[in-house]
Amino acid sequence: MELLNRLTAPTPPFFQKVRNLGLLLTAVASAVIGLPLELELPLTVLEIAGGLAVAGSMMAGLGQAAVKSE
Repeated sequence: MELLNRLTAPTPPFFQKVRNLGLLLTAVASAVIGLPLELELPLTVLEIAGGLAVAGSMMAGLGQAAVKSE
């Protein structure tokens, strides 16, 4: 199946939830990473936020790429 067709095909309900959770994780991580430098967050918090951003983007991509089988 071509990639464009796969990404536009209907997504099963479970993977819609996975995709939405991934988008939420990515948004929260981006908000934490984008905080002003005056707050001086510990390096551990920024590393965790970076990991959540990667995990969230992977979840969103995989959730969108799943298709319903006929």
